[in-house]
Amino acid sequence: MSLLLVGTMAFDALETPFGKVDRIIGGSATYAAWAASCFTKPIHLISIVGGDFPPEEKTELEARDVTFEGVEVVPDGKCFFWSGKYHLDLNTRDTLVTELNVLADFNPTVPASYQGSDYVMLGNLAPAIQISVLKQLQKRPKLIIMDTMNFWMDVAMDDLKTVLGMVDLLMVNDSEARQLSGEHSLVKAAKAIQKMGPKYVIIKKGEHGALLFYENKIFAAPAMPLEDVFDPTGAGDTFAGGFIGYLARINDTSFESMKAAIIMGSALASYCVEKFGPIRMKEINAADVEARVSEFVSLANFEIRN
Repeated sequence: MSLLLVGTMAFDALETPFGKVDRIIGGSATYAAWAASCFTKPIHLISIVGGDFPPEEKTELEARDVTFEGVEVVPDGKCFFWSGKYHLDLNTRDTLVTELNVLADFNPTVPASYQGSDYVMLGNLAPAIQISVLKQLQKRPKLIIMDTMNFWMDVAMDDLKTVLGMVDLLMVNDSEARQLSGEHSLVKAAKAIQKMGPKYVIIKKGEHGALLFYENKIFAAPAMPLEDVFDPTGAGDTFAGGFIGYLARINDTSFESMKAAIIMGSALASYCVEKFGPIRMKEINAADVEARVSEFVSLANFEIRN
C-alpha cells in the first residue's frame, strides 16, 4: 500500500551528555521515511529542502523506494536547521538555534502521482500546512495520522482544531496531551482529544512507553530498556514512521493491528536512539527488526498459575 509522508528534511546540531555533532541530517520526514521503508513501499515524500541538501541522502532513500517528486528544492536556499542540547535524563532539552530558512515559505503541492495514497502521515508542521495537504487529496485515505506539538497549541489553536477534525489518529507526548485537553489524567485527556475528531489517540511517554486509546479500549506498550542511548532526536518520528509503515504493509487499521504497529514503531525507535541522527536506521535490516520485536514481546510476556 502506498504511503504519503509530509514533514521536514533538515540539518541538526546536537549535543548530549554522550557526544556532540555539529551538522547531521534530520527532520521528521527523513526519520519517518527510513522507518517506514523497513515495512512498505512506495513511500511518497512531501517536503522542502535547500540547495545544501546532500544528494547522497536522496540517493540512499530512493534506493529504499522513497520518491521525491513532492519535495521542493530551492537551489539558492538553505534547509531548516535546529540545534539543541539535551540534559542528563535525555527527556529535557534546550533549543539553542532554530533557522526556518526554506521552511518559512513552504507551500506544499501534492503531485498527481501521489493521489490515491492509502496511508498518510502528517509530521509536526504548522496546522495550516497539514490542512492544505489534506484538502488537495482527491480521495480519502484509509488512515490519516498526525503529529503536533505544544508550540502550535500556543500560536495556531484554531487551525489545529480544524485539522484534528480531519484525521483519524493523533500522536502526542504526555505533556502535549495534557495541554491540548486541559486534563491531567491521560485517560481523560485521550477521551477529550477523541471528541475533537481523532478516533485513535497515541500518547507517547518516552522511556516509559506509549498508550493507545480507541473508544473505551487502552493498550499500553513498554519501552525497551537500553544500556546505550546517545540521541533521542527523531525517535518520535521514527516511531510514527514504523507504526504507519507496518499498517500499510498489512493493510489493516484495526485496533489489534495498531497494537502490533506500536511495538514495531517502538522497536525501530529503540534502534534510532543508539547513534546520532538516522545513522542507526541506515544500518539495521529485517533480521534486526525481528530480533528487537522479539525482545519487546518478552518484556511483557508472563503466565499466572493458580
